[in-house]
Amino acid sequence: MTRPALRHRALLLAAAALFSTGGAAIKSASLTGWQIACFRSAVAAAVLLAVLPEARRGWRWRMVPVAAAYAATLITFVLANRLTTAADAIFLQSTAPLYLLLLGPLLLREPSRRADFLYIAAVLAGMAVFFLGTEPALGTAPDPRKGNLIAAASALAYASMLAGLRWLSRRGNLDAAVATVALGNILAGVAALPLALPVAAVTGHNLAIILYLGVVQIGVAYFCLTRAMGHVPALQAATLLMVEPALNPLWTWLVHGERPGAWPLAGGAVILGATLANTWRQGREGAG
Repeated sequence: MTRPALRHRALLLAAAALFSTGGAAIKSASLTGWQIACFRSAVAAAVLLAVLPEARRGWRWRMVPVAAAYAATLITFVLANRLTTAADAIFLQSTAPLYLLLLGPLLLREPSRRADFLYIAAVLAGMAVFFLGTEPALGTAPDPRKGNLIAAASALAYASMLAGLRWLSRRGNLDAAVATVALGNILAGVAALPLALPVAAVTGHNLAIILYLGVVQIGVAYFCLTRAMGHVPALQAATLLMVEPALNPLWTWLVHGERPGAWPLAGGAVILGATLANTWRQGREGAG
């Protein structure tokens, strides 16, 4: 493997690792979920617009609904992490490909294949485990059931954003992804602002967390992602990015001592395993 190829894969791994720290960082702040969502997205939007030239060009009105879906993803992911464990939040958001398969025939006129239904059944089984098992409330996860419902909604919003990006690319807006991410952060900041006010005295601790989330966890991560995606085959990229759901619960355990229960771990293993197998299958079919 050449040095540039190694560098691009390292950038993807770095992006996944930075994304994975979101749960632990969100739980570290004493701000409300709405305040974290608002301020994180405001900082991230400023960073993306300043650092990535592609975030400032190619804006179209048709990007707005796609960016709105991403804004909903950002807000619901923060709210879910404030209510349930980081493992539950990230594993349930990882069911987004399930919704994408269901939305594809409706929004993109992409028919589902027989093998897709096996994946759908496996992911539904994994999701059922989260809601059949009863997890006790924790200091870092005060309302797991409500948080899990919000995390499932976050996966639906994320799938809608992914479907929207594919829809945009079909209409010639090939560079829309980064601009949509920037606009989505702007919309998230604006949408969350009314429920983020009033703000009590901002401590240095909270300010540091917000800056980390906006600048590093989103800004630097997307910089790494955009610089690598065009140079790594899709299957390899999807596999490397699965480091995020694998590491997310680990950081939260190390920082907060938050231990996911057996039910979420089992459900998460089913979801991630099914997603990896389906990604590998699609890669084989594409290669063939």
